[in-house]
Amino acid sequence: MKCRHCNTGLKHVFLDLGIAPPSNAYLSAEELEQPEKVFPLKLFVCHNCWLVQTEDYSQRHELFTKEYAYFSSVSSSWLDHAFRYTQMITDRLNLTKESFVIEVASNDGYLLKNFVQAGIPCLGIEPTDSTAEAAEKIGIPVIREFFGEDLAKQLVNNGKKADLIIGNNVYAHVPDINDFTKGLKAVLKPGGTITLEFPHLMNLIQYKQFDTVYHEHYSYLSIYTVDKIFRAAGLKVYDVEELPTHGGSLRVFGCHLDDAKEISENVTGLKQREKEFGLQDLPVYLNFQKEADQVTENLLQFLKEQKQQGKKVGAYGAAAKGNTLLNYGKINSDLVSFVCDAAPSKQGKYMPGSHIPILHPSALSEQKPDWVLILPWNLEKEIVKQQSQVKEWDGKFLVSLPELKVI
Repeated sequence: MKCRHCNTGLKHVFLDLGIAPPSNAYLSAEELEQPEKVFPLKLFVCHNCWLVQTEDYSQRHELFTKEYAYFSSVSSSWLDHAFRYTQMITDRLNLTKESFVIEVASNDGYLLKNFVQAGIPCLGIEPTDSTAEAAEKIGIPVIREFFGEDLAKQLVNNGKKADLIIGNNVYAHVPDINDFTKGLKAVLKPGGTITLEFPHLMNLIQYKQFDTVYHEHYSYLSIYTVDKIFRAAGLKVYDVEELPTHGGSLRVFGCHLDDAKEISENVTGLKQREKEFGLQDLPVYLNFQKEADQVTENLLQFLKEQKQQGKKVGAYGAAAKGNTLLNYGKINSDLVSFVCDAAPSKQGKYMPGSHIPILHPSALSEQKPDWVLILPWNLEKEIVKQQSQVKEWDGKFLVSLPELKVI
């Protein structure tokens, strides 16, 4: 296998999580009786451009299907995040009714609805029918395709170049990151801005966030590598913000390479911090496997102890990261009885691999587990607040990383 960006031969394994099903491939009761599709889940690091990437096995059409179950609007904190971003970027770029905004991977319209309400013309690009349909129902025009250079050129031929292109948690999800970036370049107006948000590789390593690794994430990104990929496509990163979302994300601001915008000290400062952390040296990558193994072993040991003591453990949040954790630890309904989730699209289904049933949040009050394992640990505060009734029967919340913690 060769690097998806620079074509260097890949020989350094960053993380090997064995064999796993796609993390968003939730199962119906009928599908439990059928063979389950699984793929190797292994990451390599390129020693030339430092792009961390999954081994080539799964194809995107097998991951992002018409039944794709992730709806952004389920999380209230994510809706607030999108609203604040819309206000910030509208002011920063002086967007008006004469502007044009494109969001790639617009999901269910969680963000673009704010531009619609402000009267700013916009377009969503979203390949999954389930979420695109939800966006169209609230008045957002959507193209149901995967984004890349070919689609970008079609848009340009139709007179649609953007003042702002948004990509939240999509850049890590594209198998051909060079083609995607060339598409951004093609459809961006002169003087326009691209903003992309993605989990920061440095945080993944520092806080042992190995459960954010799954097949839908083809790439794991640093500011250093993203700027390299941008420059190869005729773009540059001119500013960056560090965000608390998804356990620590970056929001990069990009523009055409010949744009007069000056490169912020935020960019040069973060590049230096990444270098000092070791992101351009092999040891930090090669030592990560043992960190993931220790987190998994600690959780497994805890769950076995609870079972021996006759305690009941439930979980909250049928998140993709939870599926990575459960499947790597070979944890099933023998140790975790059920998972509650607020998304109707997941309720009544089963977690891929572990086959743990997914129930309505009301099941917490009905079953009164002694422990509730929060799988989307990035939403810990939101979930503890929403499900505070767990304390009424002396139930306790638990997160597994970076260290096992009782809340």
